[in-house]
Amino acid sequence: MTPQRLNNSSLHKLPGSVSVPDYARSGISPGIVHVGVGNFHRAHEAYYTDQLLNRGEIEWGICGVCLLENDLKMYQTLVSQDGLYALVIKEADGSRRVRVIGSIVEYLYAPSDPSAVIAKMADPSIRIISLTITEGGYNYDPSTGKFNFKNPDIQWDLRHPSRPRTIFGYLTAAFRLRQQNGVPGLTVLSCDNIQQNGSVCRNMLRTYMGESMPELRDWAAEQVSFPNSMVDRITPVTTTRDVEELRDRFHLEDSWPVSCEPFIQWVIEDHFSRGRPPWEKAGVQFTEDVEPYEKMKIRLLNAGHSLMGFTGTLMGYSTIYEAVGDDLIRRFLQGFMDQEVTPVLGPVEGIDLTSYKETLIQRFANPHMEDRLSRICSESSSKIPKFLIPTIEEQLEQGGQVKYSALIIAAWCRTLEQTGTGGSGPEVRDVMADMLVQRAITSRDKDPLAFLKIPEIFGDLHRSGRFVRTYLPVMEHLRTHGPAATISYVLKV
Repeated sequence: MTPQRLNNSSLHKLPGSVSVPDYARSGISPGIVHVGVGNFHRAHEAYYTDQLLNRGEIEWGICGVCLLENDLKMYQTLVSQDGLYALVIKEADGSRRVRVIGSIVEYLYAPSDPSAVIAKMADPSIRIISLTITEGGYNYDPSTGKFNFKNPDIQWDLRHPSRPRTIFGYLTAAFRLRQQNGVPGLTVLSCDNIQQNGSVCRNMLRTYMGESMPELRDWAAEQVSFPNSMVDRITPVTTTRDVEELRDRFHLEDSWPVSCEPFIQWVIEDHFSRGRPPWEKAGVQFTEDVEPYEKMKIRLLNAGHSLMGFTGTLMGYSTIYEAVGDDLIRRFLQGFMDQEVTPVLGPVEGIDLTSYKETLIQRFANPHMEDRLSRICSESSSKIPKFLIPTIEEQLEQGGQVKYSALIIAAWCRTLEQTGTGGSGPEVRDVMADMLVQRAITSRDKDPLAFLKIPEIFGDLHRSGRFVRTYLPVMEHLRTHGPAATISYVLKV
């Protein structure tokens, strides 16, 4: 069978093994503008919305906006394929489920026509502007939470409000146009992996407006809502092999397909200014407070990733699948989740924590995700203060156990130390790389607590006698006996 190039005209020619939209795309109108059309959005929000369109919710199509100049390839792909792409769900047993997603019915490239994007955001039919712009797109200092006005693109936006470059310039210009035209507000829905993402977006935008258009802040406060949300689906980078497999196994030519795991989750605070899609029909959970779900995910999944990243690297593995496949690491992960994280998690409505943890391990063990430990370990200086340190602090306050957490930090220190001394450690990709490596080496040669004495990461943890008494023997055991013996040691003590 000749492979079919993906576009509207080829949908009816695809093999039966490929699911296609059950709706007429020509009749779909955008009710959502989404900024940041990347793999995660296409495996998550666009996937959920595609399910709704199949149910006849035709007013909730998506207009995708490629915001940055380096998004040009994605824009060109969407244009050439009429907004269509293949989503490949990779099951752990090696089977594949392929669905062509049709929910992106319009697409704009902001750098070439900013006014078109502003006009679209201000269109009365648009009731939600959603975002996947990465943590860096929110333009704040993680250590202080303050907006970065020194960013050259922010300075450009302040001087050229009709030709913005950042999301803050676009939102401000669109809100101003809505106000001028008597169009009511809407909802800005962050889908980025940031705690309290809606609140962060609202606060950063309000700060920006204070400099650019302070008279608009009251209108935005009354007319625009910023619900927090928690998103989850492992979505690796698209590879050449993904493209070739789709062509060879499913006879489908797609320049940029998306692969993902079967698991998907989205929890959203039900605070929308002008209505919302009935995403609950597709499995989305709505709540009044997303914080318990965020805490659960960050403390279990994200901290679990870091645990496997550091220990797996020391054990010579390169992917999450390999690391969790090691019985010692798996038992260590299970003990950490059960004995140190679960005791400090409150109730999470609608979630059975035992089942959630079992599902996490099954997800990590999917050999087809190929999530690399080098990615997991990158930028750990910004991850560990959010993913792990709060668990340690709460366990110390409650008189709980911290031996698993101590080994996670010790393993991080050891990988840095090995890198800095010309050993087998991986390249350190972190904004604090030089300091991290230097402190790790100093902790071995001069001051055993030097690594813990990085306040931006660990706060006052080095002053906790109980933690230090746990950490130092683990660190010494790791240097002397290696990772496998040290994990066994921690499991037994």
